[in-house]
Amino acid sequence: MTGFTPPRIRNLGLADYRRTWLAMQDFTEQRDSTTEDELWVMEHPSVFTQGLNGKPEHLLAPGDIPVVPVDRGGQVTYHGPGQLVVYVLLDLRRRGLGIRRLVSILEHGVVSLAADYGIQAYPRPDAPGVYVDDAKLASVGLRVRRGCSYHGLSLNVDMDLAPFSRINPCGYQGLRVTQLRDLGVGDELQVISQRLLSELTALLADNGATLAGTAAAPATSVP
Repeated sequence: MTGFTPPRIRNLGLADYRRTWLAMQDFTEQRDSTTEDELWVMEHPSVFTQGLNGKPEHLLAPGDIPVVPVDRGGQVTYHGPGQLVVYVLLDLRRRGLGIRRLVSILEHGVVSLAADYGIQAYPRPDAPGVYVDDAKLASVGLRVRRGCSYHGLSLNVDMDLAPFSRINPCGYQGLRVTQLRDLGVGDELQVISQRLLSELTALLADNGATLAGTAAAPATSVP
């Protein structure tokens, strides 16, 4: 099936993490078969979020940055100003879309965006997200409830990366992180947001059908 209605885009600016998370849960609980899909776009004040599989030992020294245990998959990550966050509130059952394909759509949206800037980025089969030279550029974490998704992806654009040193990002000791600014991208976050949303909505229009057979990371990039 192709030609799905584009999700409604909500630009929410700088938004408190916990309130946003509760709002996603409420939206998902209250939606029905006629509710439009939505993409929520925002930045967050500094916060560590610990996924359902999170282990305390990966929180090395959170200090004064709050830690919020949440109901997405994965381990601990960091959100802060200058990071672009896109939450995907989709009726997967209505779309006939599997969770693995949705992860691929989110990853390849970032890969395509990076390619437009001349950056070779790639997903890894062993660790969801998008990488450049083995440094993590974007993270993906999702929750499915009642056949519908929430949470989504975070893309490092132009932020203070130092808080990542206080954790083992996504549960990987010594994992390096990077951002578009350090890779030579000078566009503002709002411009990058528009370009990423264009990539994601194009992929979602046919449930990522064009991704079949797409290669993951180069062999030299996977430990």
